[in-house]
Amino acid sequence: MQIYTAVVERCPDTDLYVGYVPGFPGAHSQGETLEELNGNLKEVIAMLLAEGPPAFVGEYVGTQTVVVT
Repeated sequence: MQIYTAVVERCPDTDLYVGYVPGFPGAHSQGETLEELNGNLKEVIAMLLAEGPPAFVGEYVGTQTVVVT
């Protein structure tokens, strides 16, 4: 079992959830619900892993709050 962290946003134009795995080229998808998005991401990641180990281009570290006054 492999676990990946996806960043999820909601597109204001389509009202769809959009998700991607930072640093994992091609690991992105969308869905009408969070459950659909999760399933779509699983499918995409599985297809990418079938091609071989991913060539990560970065490392997800986290989020940061920035206060501007």
